Amino acid sequence: MRNLRRVGLGVGIGALVLALAAPSAAANNRTGQVTLTGWASLPAATFVSASDPSGALLGGTPSNGITPPFDDQPIQGFSGIVKNGDGTFDVISDNGYGNKANSGDFVLRIHHLAPDYGKKTVDVLGGINLTDPNKFVPFALTRPDRVLTGADFDIESIQRVKDGSYWIGDEFGPYLLHFDRAGRLLQAPISLPGVRAPENPEGNPNLNSSKGFEGLAQSPDGRTLYPLLEGTVAGDPAGALRFNEFNVAKRQYTGKFYTYQLEDPANSIGDAIAVDDDRFLVIERDNGQGATAKFKKIYLADKRDRNRDGKMDKTVVADLLNIADPRHLFSSADVFTFPFQTIEDVVILDDRTLGVVNDNNFPFSSGRTAGQPDNDEFITIRLADNLHADPRVLK
Repeated sequence: MRNLRRVGLGVGIGALVLALAAPSAAANNRTGQVTLTGWASLPAATFVSASDPSGALLGGTPSNGITPPFDDQPIQGFSGIVKNGDGTFDVISDNGYGNKANSGDFVLRIHHLAPDYGKKTVDVLGGINLTDPNKFVPFALTRPDRVLTGADFDIESIQRVKDGSYWIGDEFGPYLLHFDRAGRLLQAPISLPGVRAPENPEGNPNLNSSKGFEGLAQSPDGRTLYPLLEGTVAGDPAGALRFNEFNVAKRQYTGKFYTYQLEDPANSIGDAIAVDDDRFLVIERDNGQGATAKFKKIYLADKRDRNRDGKMDKTVVADLLNIADPRHLFSSADVFTFPFQTIEDVVILDDRTLGVVNDNNFPFSSGRTAGQPDNDEFITIRLADNLHADPRVLK
């Protein structure tokens, strides 16, 4: 999620080259410039029709020309994505307006969306609210009807498994949450042993607020989940993030984790997905937006740690502030930038094409145009080389 605490919402460097080259301690950078192949946008002020009011806890203060509260739920804050294989995507909104205190009237939801790159628009096809009708959550919820809100969980990452159910990563626990295809919680939230955020009711936090499971990867065989923390656990080296291992069949952590090292401890990760059994795509970004955005990159991270430094090996595969746009899909400029504060969605569309989506933090972020709320932009980028991904992740 975002670092800014707000006041009251379908790469790479060749795997063969990576395998043959001797790894170095620092992250490699052997990628060429990626190319924009598609751009579509969902307007910031897009709402779920005939839904519940939202934003009452923001205090009525205008932000980027938008004044809360809202008559309906905004469709915003996209923080996790699943491809459906038909050009549509399931995308989650995060906790709402930035923290537990101001998001109690923001309903957690999985949206069903269809970007149309020809028309440069995004169609909202529907969605499902997340609920706990069987009372698996052991603490009090905000709503008596047990519809989950941004004061209950801060959801930031998602994977769908073979039976159609969803695993979702949360930041308040941090917890793993398991929902059926209708959005109903299937079991009690699963804590990460030995790690607690300030919002965790067990107390004694050792992880900063808003630094839980920002990324959630799934192994190609579907047997393992890899929830990636956004923040460093107290006592770990600065900028070292735990990439945890979770056994889906046993529904428990294996006790093993890998270390993803940020290029700068002030950076954050935005998403993580699997390329094969050993390699993952990870969005790493600074906290800037617009003119202050200096670092927005996608890395190929390898858990095999070939240089034996105790950290995942990293290779830059895309610089999101330097994307070629020879067809001028966005503007007349030859270079396209993705200058958003939070970029939290990446999906593999084919072996050389990625989809990337920003979290617009509605109505607070204004990375595209100062003074105007960011839209949710869906882009596709062609990489300089093939990923050589496991065929199962390309389906």
